[in-house]
Amino acid sequence: MGIKEIFAQVAQNKIFITTLSAWLIAQAIKVIIGVVYQKRFDFRWFIGTGGMPSSHVAGASCLATAMGFEYGFNSPYFALAAAFAIVVMFDAQGVRRATGKQARILNKITEDIYWKGKVPEGRLRELIGHTPVEVITGFIIGVFIAVLAR
Repeated sequence: MGIKEIFAQVAQNKIFITTLSAWLIAQAIKVIIGVVYQKRFDFRWFIGTGGMPSSHVAGASCLATAMGFEYGFNSPYFALAAAFAIVVMFDAQGVRRATGKQARILNKITEDIYWKGKVPEGRLRELIGHTPVEVITGFIIGVFIAVLAR
């Protein structure tokens, strides 16, 4: 099977395209919110992590919902996708959020040391994880996109 055939099959995979669409829509919403609140455009909002809504959760919940519609909500495919979505949701608002908080504290410490002239400044990424509201919003967007794609 050639590369063209592989891409043709992927392009025809409705579940994959729907899941990718949910992720892209959530990322676009994140950019729009950033532009409205910050009055400027930053391309990093489109490719970055963190912020409202969680695009990772939108994609994972869309995938699980689409698998449920396609194969049944009692199928092992739905179970696998739902378990994956749950892990993504917990990670998004748990570990990754804690990492962002730690980065904020370390950046403050580094900034304090920098102004005393002892350490060159290098900032850590602070917007890594999500609040529960950002996760829930991503979940709702993902399920909504899967329902629309039916």
